[in-house]
Amino acid sequence: MNTPLPDVPEVRVVGLPQLTQGFDLVERLDLPMHLKVHGPLEPVTGERLAQLAENMSLTGRGGAGFPFAKKLRAVATAAIRRGVRPVVVINGSEGEPACRKDTVLINRAPHLILDGALLAAEALGARTLIVAVTRNSTEVSIRAALAERGLSDRRGQQLRARVVRTPERMVSGEASSVIRAIGGGPALPPGRRERAAESGVGGLPTLLSNAETFAQLAIGARIGARRYGHTGLDTEPGTVMLTISGAVARPMVVEVPTGVPLRYVLQMAGAPPLPQGVLTGGYHGNWIDSVAAHEAVVSKESLASFGGALGAGAILPIGPETCPLGEALRVANWLAAETAGQCGPCKLGLPAAAGGLSDVINGGGPAALEALRAVTQAVKGRGACKHPDGSARFFASTLSAFTDDLAAHVLDGGCGRETTGVLPLPGPGYQDAEESIPSGEKLAVDWTLCQGHGLCADIVPELIRLGPDGYPALADASVPMHLRGRAQRAVRRCPELALRIEQPAPARPPGGSATRAALPPGGGRKALGPGRG
Repeated sequence: MNTPLPDVPEVRVVGLPQLTQGFDLVERLDLPMHLKVHGPLEPVTGERLAQLAENMSLTGRGGAGFPFAKKLRAVATAAIRRGVRPVVVINGSEGEPACRKDTVLINRAPHLILDGALLAAEALGARTLIVAVTRNSTEVSIRAALAERGLSDRRGQQLRARVVRTPERMVSGEASSVIRAIGGGPALPPGRRERAAESGVGGLPTLLSNAETFAQLAIGARIGARRYGHTGLDTEPGTVMLTISGAVARPMVVEVPTGVPLRYVLQMAGAPPLPQGVLTGGYHGNWIDSVAAHEAVVSKESLASFGGALGAGAILPIGPETCPLGEALRVANWLAAETAGQCGPCKLGLPAAAGGLSDVINGGGPAALEALRAVTQAVKGRGACKHPDGSARFFASTLSAFTDDLAAHVLDGGCGRETTGVLPLPGPGYQDAEESIPSGEKLAVDWTLCQGHGLCADIVPELIRLGPDGYPALADASVPMHLRGRAQRAVRRCPELALRIEQPAPARPPGGSATRAALPPGGGRKALGPGRG
């Protein structure tokens, strides 16, 4: 039985809170509360910020773990060399069903993330900030946070900020997918790999980092690298955000210093005392056994030494009552369905691997096992993005972690246990049911100009269909926020300039006169101190 994780599960902390400071006071830290809890933040020059990140040993928290200082310097170098303004992107796209730590931070501490991103934008001289999100709750929270700071996408502002909605899919959170979606294209990896630091959004040097990474930067900028290093391991200082789910009594997100025993965190969530296995790093990660789970500590180095992975911080134990290969097959089928459908290793290889695992489980014998190993090996290193590699890693880890169960299925026809479905997956039809916040805008057609070319229906079919006469039929609904980019593109591409977007009528207060909305206390960019031109 599958129970998807809520957007914001229970949040716990081991030791003193840093990212989760203030969570015991309010459900969401708005700007005034954020400043009361964390205090103001002064701008930092580019090299000083890079040095801070280096001294903090700050690496990306989205799974890849690339050093933030190197990324920052690469963007600055490219921007100076080309004489252009770079772009800063917060990647809050969290499409993996076992991850919720970024969603928790965006929902409960959005200004901590914005602090880090605005520090980077100020240091780089960027004039564009973009936040990519996947869920309604995160979209609502980050839009409110931008409004609380007086930030918007209006022309003439020193810094233009906007939110981009991406689908809740595994491949949509990949950096190149996010950049492609920001440009108005599909949230899928392109066929070629380019460094965002050289050519990202609009071809400009782009600093794209995970939401937690920017929040960690904001903490380090406030307390300094030395004090930051007092928490956690010397080699991996600070805290990490973990999402604990699977066979646990209480799924939760935990902020924990590096070096804390993994078994302690599992006990907090009510995991089995002797788990059959623990999936570390999420559905692109690796399995470790109960002995390793007992001995490992929370760190990239420790988990790697036991064959595990920290990745994006998803930790999923399974108990002795379920079939581990059956659990893996459920994930395998989901991974295969998440393919972008753009290259053979992903489009053909992953479904073949999932089918091969099914054959093994259902008594296919040694021949089925060899075929599965062959197709898994063939997928590695040949995709347009990291999804095939991560999925192949999951398959290979499953085969090596559960050898006894594998032998029982291959030689004896099964292990005798049912699959209970403890690993979380999205509910049925989650993509079709995905909604977004209405923008209030509507598409309209000037019928005196329309010639029925039909380009608009190709660009945004969710809102425009071609009628029997070949002319567009428009949905009588507000344009959702996550489709605004494509709707605007359809307007620009109309050959006859017949399509337009109508803005909602401004709300008027009682008495019939319009008034300007006042900025909240601390609005604009005051949390960062005075901006520099």
